[in-house]
Amino acid sequence: MEFTLKENGVRTALSYGTLDISGDELYGFRPYQLMVASIVGCSASVFRKILAKQRVEIDDLTIQVEVERNELEANRIEKIDIHFVIKGKNLDDEKLYKNLEVARKNCSMVRSVENSIEINETLESIELSQ
Repeated sequence: MEFTLKENGVRTALSYGTLDISGDELYGFRPYQLMVASIVGCSASVFRKILAKQRVEIDDLTIQVEVERNELEANRIEKIDIHFVIKGKNLDDEKLYKNLEVARKNCSMVRSVENSIEINETLESIELSQ
């Protein structure tokens, strides 16, 4: 990866497109947003793949995230609460939680920060009528 310094941040060109990063949201994504998005995106992608391998059919998956930062330490991310809301038929919460544990062990982003950022993952299943 190569980054170019711009007046209000940095820019990189990736295969999907250009990414602008800045401490000011007017000029790009803020670094903490990218960090949280990377962790959540990785966790959700791995979780979805595991559910597919387990043949757990879901109709919808949304993720709600709460981030706790420490203003006294450069606004460092200290805690991320990730709450998965899964809609589908014949959902088994115990099986879903086991799959979520497997996803956590296989998500490179979660594993990369596990000793510096507290990450809590919970889920809620919503049973759709058949």
